Amino acid sequence: MRAVLVAARPRQWTKNLLIYVPLLFTAGDAWGLADTAAALSLLAKATGAVVLFSLVSSGQYMVNDVLDAEEDRRHARKRLRPVASGALAPAVALTVGGLLAAGGTAGAFVIEPAFGWVTAIYLATAAAYSFALKRVALLDVFVVSAGFVLRTVAGAAVLGVPVSPWLYTCAGLGALFIALSKRRSELVNAGDRAGEQREALDLYTRPLLDQLIGISATAALLTYVLYTFTAPNLPDDHSMMLTAPFAVYILFRYIYLVQRGAGESPEEVFTSDLPIVAAVALWVLTAVAVLLRAAG
Repeated sequence: MRAVLVAARPRQWTKNLLIYVPLLFTAGDAWGLADTAAALSLLAKATGAVVLFSLVSSGQYMVNDVLDAEEDRRHARKRLRPVASGALAPAVALTVGGLLAAGGTAGAFVIEPAFGWVTAIYLATAAAYSFALKRVALLDVFVVSAGFVLRTVAGAAVLGVPVSPWLYTCAGLGALFIALSKRRSELVNAGDRAGEQREALDLYTRPLLDQLIGISATAALLTYVLYTFTAPNLPDDHSMMLTAPFAVYILFRYIYLVQRGAGESPEEVFTSDLPIVAAVALWVLTAVAVLLRAAG
């Protein structure tokens, strides 16, 4: 059971918190609801979606670990994963992973059919990545980025609220930045054995990734700033721009850490680096304060 839990990668469930973003930024009426029960219902629905999406993503991780077992055994850290180390039999990983993915998707359809379809699309995209696209340079990072966008779409689907195209664009570019940073860290940390640990790494170079990281980071930052004062669902006084400094700091801090060798495990950076954790917390608090002020 311990091996199954480790293979589920609970630390990566933090990615699924993106499902809450539409509740924070687009379900504007929820902030002014006189009926507290209705507001809590939206929160409960989003939380249920996070749990179900976590089950689906864990199932996909287990299947991917079976497919990547040989490559993982050549990696300094990934060789300790349950399947690669032999602590979890591939047949068990595939069975449990399949049940988690199927159960989570079925539950998504029960909560909200639209959410179920988004979850199914995510699962199909993840399968395409695991079986083929992870070996194709550039397409691999675009698929990873799509996974983050789909999480945001899932949040909007389960709540039945519209989402600004700016938010989708910002989420996609931000995820692309993180995926490219991850590839750079993998390439640098692996050295001459990069291709043995991930086939697509042989198709990248450090200068290329540095260029692409710079482009995606700039695009993500500009998109977010534009979003804060152009999205129709945000306060008319453009007060959401108060969150921009925190976004800039998080981006710059992340680049700083990537240049120092971090970035191969983004979820660890976002949960263990205290300056980033503090900046994210301040970003959320500022956004909530702005929305509550506008609703009041």
